[in-house]
Amino acid sequence: MNLPTAYSYLLKQDPLPRTIQEALRHLGVQEIVGNGSNATIMKWRDELNAAGHKIEGFSDDDVPWCGLFAAYIAFKAGKTPVDKPLWARNWAKFGFQVAQAALGDCLVFVRDGGGHVGWYVGEDDRCYHVLGGNQSNAVTITRIEKKRCIAIRRPVMKTPPASV
Repeated sequence: MNLPTAYSYLLKQDPLPRTIQEALRHLGVQEIVGNGSNATIMKWRDELNAAGHKIEGFSDDDVPWCGLFAAYIAFKAGKTPVDKPLWARNWAKFGFQVAQAALGDCLVFVRDGGGHVGWYVGEDDRCYHVLGGNQSNAVTITRIEKKRCIAIRRPVMKTPPASV
């Protein structure tokens, strides 16, 4: 795992929310630009389909896959992904709405031509720090302006870990 030094605090949180535990396992996975697709990303689609979470219209990793990554992470964390998870804005129906983001929450953003979805790992005055897929064609942590956030959704948990 190539965790940026600024986020080393995540490794000291015990236990981490399951969404973050699962997402960190895939940090650095990159799509193949042009011909071909990363077999790992395509396996996420296949595993979700096999489990009954229908992923339609995802033929290769050139198709925007932030929603696929969110669905795979939710599924691996024991949560039910939203219907039509490739549409990032559909994640505004995940879990339940909260006013203040916390570690492991699902953040939904607006962007030209659609949306983006990822998992909250921190923030600064202007931006949320988001662990997500298809960020510069890879699973990364990136900063996204807070003013673009249209939903903060918390996964339903029996007992939230102290890190939340």
